[in-house]
Amino acid sequence: MADIVVVFHSGYGHTQRIAQAVADGAEAHLLAIDADGNLPAHGWELLAAADAIIMGSPTYMGGPSWQFKKFADASSKVWFVQGWKDKLFAGFSNSAAMNGDKDATLTYLWHLAMQHGGLWVSLGLMPSNNKAATRDSINYVGGYNGLLTTSPTDASPAEMARGDFDTARAFGERVAEVARSRG
Repeated sequence: MADIVVVFHSGYGHTQRIAQAVADGAEAHLLAIDADGNLPAHGWELLAAADAIIMGSPTYMGGPSWQFKKFADASSKVWFVQGWKDKLFAGFSNSAAMNGDKDATLTYLWHLAMQHGGLWVSLGLMPSNNKAATRDSINYVGGYNGLLTTSPTDASPAEMARGDFDTARAFGERVAEVARSRG
């Protein structure tokens, strides 16, 4: 069984719920970045031991939260010694709008993984893009390079679409399957 960590920041609880669904699918450890942009004491050790790191951040103003960026900047110490080279990476983001510039956040996460010499795992799911599709369909938001989820500004974390959670679990399962295939 692969050792997988989902490292994420969540400002209002929506991204945390998606992170939990991804972790459930991947049978992964959850590692929350706190409101000050810091990991808990054991966080860096969990990431060092991981076979795969799944990164998640809400999209705010066209990119990841500042708390996630603080974590990313702090990872430069790991970068300097190439501590995450050849690990698997994947990413996800949530925002209020259907597009919401989530792709810019995923691109940021991809660049961070590439800086670390990582290997990226895509979503690997076809979009639900026919007339019969609903918000409860798998990959309704239509991501390819990672998981994209949407929660309206007036929706509580409890009101998020079931399809986003189903997609998140399937994404976690995919990352775990790829990690296991690497042996």
